[in-house]
Amino acid sequence: MSAEHKGSGDSARRLALLWRNSGAPGRRGRSDLSVDKIVRAAIEIADAEGLAALSMRKVADRLGVGTMSLYTYVSGKADLTDAMLDTVYGEAEHPEEDTGGWRARLERIARENRALYIRHPWMLQVATGRPVLGPNETAKYDYELRAVDGIGLTELEMDSVITLISGYVHGAARGAVEADQIVRRSGMTDEEWWNAQAPLLARVADPTRFPTAARVGAAAGAEYGSAYDPDRDFEFGLRRILDGIEVLVRERSSAPMED
Repeated sequence: MSAEHKGSGDSARRLALLWRNSGAPGRRGRSDLSVDKIVRAAIEIADAEGLAALSMRKVADRLGVGTMSLYTYVSGKADLTDAMLDTVYGEAEHPEEDTGGWRARLERIARENRALYIRHPWMLQVATGRPVLGPNETAKYDYELRAVDGIGLTELEMDSVITLISGYVHGAARGAVEADQIVRRSGMTDEEWWNAQAPLLARVADPTRFPTAARVGAAAGAEYGSAYDPDRDFEFGLRRILDGIEVLVRERSSAPMED
């Protein structure tokens, strides 16, 4: 799953597009077009076909307009991708009164982010080295930071905790999406694939040579019906990460007060 880079070039123009302010392009465009319509059409295409299949021409065809008319609103695919990302970031709910402790809040954030990737798998094809800096991403970041605000962490530790959760969810979601794509491409469920491979593997892999792999693999296969259960692995890993964060929180709460 290769990564595509997000917008670059004219930063002022790109930010104006994201924030939909008076500096955004398209003020003299067609009356039947808007940035929001273009972005929504692009998201629908990417959801169905993937980011690599997205093009300005496909978006124009979907909207029933000429390709060149889109450039009045969006400078190109890279900036369009930024706008798409910021739009879907706005799908997550950010309740004002967030009940529960910090751990429950982080669990909710992790599951919301994973659901977002599952709903829009093309997000996993976008390079994540730099933030989009749009309004929805900024609101999302602020909301996630509030989950760990006031529990004794420094500002840098708060940022690192959110980065840790986000990175874990990104990797876990990638595995889940790829597993689903393999099933659809092969036409075989994991259980069907494993049942076909097991007899062949038994002929070539000597369990006495790989005793630990044989024992653990047999237990996992019997439990999962396949070699991998993305949902179970996600929950297991999330609990371990939250356990580690809890150690840090306890360390901070037990630290002696400075004079």
